Amino acid sequence: MGSDNTEDSPNEMFKFSLLGSAAAVLAPRLGRLAIAGRKPISTPHYVPLTSRGMVPHLAHDVMRDSTAIGSLFMEKEQSAKKSSIPIPLYAVPTKPHESALRKFTCLPDDILLILGARREPPIPCAPSNTPSSIAILTSVGFAQLSATQYAEATQKLSPDIVVGLSDLTIGQTPGIKRRAKMVDRTHAFTTHGTEALLGPDLSEHSRSNAAYFAPILPLENTEQQIYLEDLETDLRPFISGLALYEPASLSIVPEELGDLPRLLFSGPTTPHDILREVSLGADLLTLPFISLASDTGVAFKFVFPAPTNEGTQHSSEPLPLADDLWSTSYTTDTAPLDKSCSCYTCQNHHRAYIHHLLSAKEMLAWTLLQIHNHHVMDQFFAAIRESIERGTFKSDTQRFYKTYASEFPQATGEGPRLRGYKLPTSGPSQPRRYPPAYGKLELAAEKYAETTQADSSVATPDTGADGLEEHGFAEKVRISEK
Repeated sequence: MGSDNTEDSPNEMFKFSLLGSAAAVLAPRLGRLAIAGRKPISTPHYVPLTSRGMVPHLAHDVMRDSTAIGSLFMEKEQSAKKSSIPIPLYAVPTKPHESALRKFTCLPDDILLILGARREPPIPCAPSNTPSSIAILTSVGFAQLSATQYAEATQKLSPDIVVGLSDLTIGQTPGIKRRAKMVDRTHAFTTHGTEALLGPDLSEHSRSNAAYFAPILPLENTEQQIYLEDLETDLRPFISGLALYEPASLSIVPEELGDLPRLLFSGPTTPHDILREVSLGADLLTLPFISLASDTGVAFKFVFPAPTNEGTQHSSEPLPLADDLWSTSYTTDTAPLDKSCSCYTCQNHHRAYIHHLLSAKEMLAWTLLQIHNHHVMDQFFAAIRESIERGTFKSDTQRFYKTYASEFPQATGEGPRLRGYKLPTSGPSQPRRYPPAYGKLELAAEKYAETTQADSSVATPDTGADGLEEHGFAEKVRISEK
């Protein structure tokens, strides 16, 4: 038996079907999310994250030909602008059935697009949220994104799924008064967003085609009880899913909303975290650690269910979750990243080659690692769904915990330069985390002149051969006379 929320969804093109029991209990569950014209997503599954419209290091043709990616998460945060500069994204000419977001990023029609207000994982912002807006970090500095601006952006960009605004505190624990404000503001954001995009008074032309995922705050059930009750009653006809921000929130999802898909933004750091969140009933997860691992030269090597000791050498040490390709032990290793892996990287290249690319800081290294790591994650979730269907998920999870190390290996090399935006400093008086690589030539010349005047031991362009030899810059060749 299964269930779906097609009749209750405000979007006729959106359908989420639960396979098996539809009870809202803390248990793993199978589902299928389908939107007309997009690849259907079998759940549990993960949603790849993007930076400025693309998966880091993966061009669209590489993503199409070498991965099985069927959905992407994008953020409104990075498309903000200064008031005097028009946004090219909004100027894209589109037909009524087309998405400006899809057309501007040149993504194929079958990729499911999810739009959120902020990037994932979010970066703390210096200004605070207000009753009518949230603070965002754009490419031109901090700004406020109002609920009205977000609704207008959703109408113009036409994603498949939009994640509703929520008043979250990033990087700090809110106090009692702050938690009350979080609930009131999120309640107001959700009410405004559903009315502006899907309200009954809107004409068919102005009503949004996006499925609305209402946020549930990372707070106790009692602290947001009124808001949850409103989701069950007045707002229920306008929401197609739920967005949650910590695994504990899965336990407070009302039973009346149990048939809705659950998108979890919890930032898991290991496969162990994923298994725990799936066991609590998460349907879709975002995994920032995939790109982070690829950036640091780490290649995944875990499988689910974990291998048994039969036919393998018994060891008391847990198996590593990944290999650090920066290690010099791979300098002459011509084996693939994983002998059992069927991804493009493992079928065409070996460890020594990727180690060389990393050492040379070639961009191809991170592309090949992204292909491999996304393939491993696809296989991981496919095996999770098979395990749930067999009824062995609990025992398979326990074996995985016992077999593999609890953390990824420590990275030993440097990743690529930051993409898309610059991280803020850690404090108001702290230097930039990544200082500029280049400066003004005249400033460097002035600094050099001051140094040479203060220190006569510094070699100058006018220094002769004896001076250069004295300072260790060269060795004067002495030719003996015959």
